[in-house]
Amino acid sequence: MEDKLYIPMGVKPDNELFAGFGKKQLFQAIIGSLFGGVVAMLIWLISGSVTTTVIIILAFIIGSVMMTTKDQSNLSVVDQVNNMVRFARGQKHYPYKYGKEWGAF
Repeated sequence: MEDKLYIPMGVKPDNELFAGFGKKQLFQAIIGSLFGGVVAMLIWLISGSVTTTVIIILAFIIGSVMMTTKDQSNLSVVDQVNNMVRFARGQKHYPYKYGKEWGAF
């Protein structure tokens, strides 16, 4: 009898509201939408245009949902940016120092 290892694919650890969008992503999208509301309010105070304000609010809401929704690789845009920042911070600089390895040159 062969012993085979079964690795399930596509199993999500938590419930999702729709594909790739769970409670954590909802919280992140709400934070992004609130930030967009503040930006829209400042632009409304400066310009006084209701149309521009509504378009900015909707753009921030749609953009924050799109950026927090996970794809097939189970990563969102926000996750990718966090990974890139962590990778950049983790890089160390090791300058090369030439030594006389094989004797005098």
